[in-house]
Amino acid sequence: MRLLLIHQNFPGQLRHIADDLKTRPDIDLLAVGRDTAPGLQGVRLLRYKPHRQPSRQAHPYLFSYEDAVLHGQAVLRTLQPLANRGYRPDVILAHPGWGETLFLKDLFPNARLIHYCEFFYHGRGADADFDPEFPLSLDGAARLRARNALHLLNLENADAGVCPTHWQHSLHPAAYRDKLHVAHEGIRAELLKPDPAAELALPNGRTLRAGQKIVTYVARNLEPYRGFHVFMRALPELLRAEPECQVVIVGGDGVSYGSAPADAAHWREKLLRENPVDSSRVHFLGKVPYDVYRKVLQVSAVHVYLTYPFVLSWSLLEAMASGCRIVASDTAPLREVIRDGVNGHLVGFFDREALVARVRSALGEDVPGMREQARSTARRYGLEEGLVAYRNLLGMGAHAGRSCPHQA
Repeated sequence: MRLLLIHQNFPGQLRHIADDLKTRPDIDLLAVGRDTAPGLQGVRLLRYKPHRQPSRQAHPYLFSYEDAVLHGQAVLRTLQPLANRGYRPDVILAHPGWGETLFLKDLFPNARLIHYCEFFYHGRGADADFDPEFPLSLDGAARLRARNALHLLNLENADAGVCPTHWQHSLHPAAYRDKLHVAHEGIRAELLKPDPAAELALPNGRTLRAGQKIVTYVARNLEPYRGFHVFMRALPELLRAEPECQVVIVGGDGVSYGSAPADAAHWREKLLRENPVDSSRVHFLGKVPYDVYRKVLQVSAVHVYLTYPFVLSWSLLEAMASGCRIVASDTAPLREVIRDGVNGHLVGFFDREALVARVRSALGEDVPGMREQARSTARRYGLEEGLVAYRNLLGMGAHAGRSCPHQA
């Protein structure tokens, strides 16, 4: 079978399935990614680069769509020489969010095109209008509606799609949901487990150990979409109430979602200026190697995860797999994973008092079985479960052609 994988930042969310496919002698595997993509050892990668930037003279609502057309055109030009030499993929698995697959059905009309359908934008009822601190204007809502033109074309072009969670599936138009399967790509749950002897060496020379009052927070970047502003505004009260508590924060200063602050270099600077904290107790580690990240989760007494109604982070599932006591926001993506009082705790996203109270109670007492319940839930999102679902979707498994298993 000839399989073509496409992701702007290859491997991205396709890492696990790519790692699996590259070991199979019956698979002829090729990948396409942007010129800046990290790539994956053992997988041949063709790199593309759009030949120009979108025009600043175009209507602002169309800027992202023209950018997508340019990406799609660049991928088409990259693959056309192979097609001229007879290359024909049987299946294309792609993240279409940047437009790469827009024209592939014209080049490979007989290939089965499967899209990773991560998100469909809504002006109301999801992330865009969620936070009153950052109100959505009418212009912003119109821009989002125009932005969905790309995603509607992606849904129309695809033979099938896969959404990581039921909530993400529910965001897509009803007319297309029947061809969208629900299957999480999987986390390396087998690498994540509690370690009562875990130690974390901090940059200031201090060592934190499992069993201490340690609160952890992790995000790719520290920004409002992941509740960083709520967390930072709750910290002064938490630190006053819990004098032995140490806080470890992992994440970069860039912007993954939303916008940077207008009055500071990044959200960390802005929120520290507004909410000064004791740097001997609050430790910003930035982006860390995976081994350090694992130790952060292993020494954690309470792990805080907050998010807008948006895509669910791997870090939440990885914290659960590590046996962390979870305090999370009561938002749509979390309700699919967390059962309040069973495998974690849910609090209102904007309720800082409730957040502090719940973290304090979690630091003070251990609910029997809650950590193991969290681990049990995380295992349902494990790597092998994800690989089985993707193999079936690609037509490689014993249940090929059937719906992928829906994970709850």
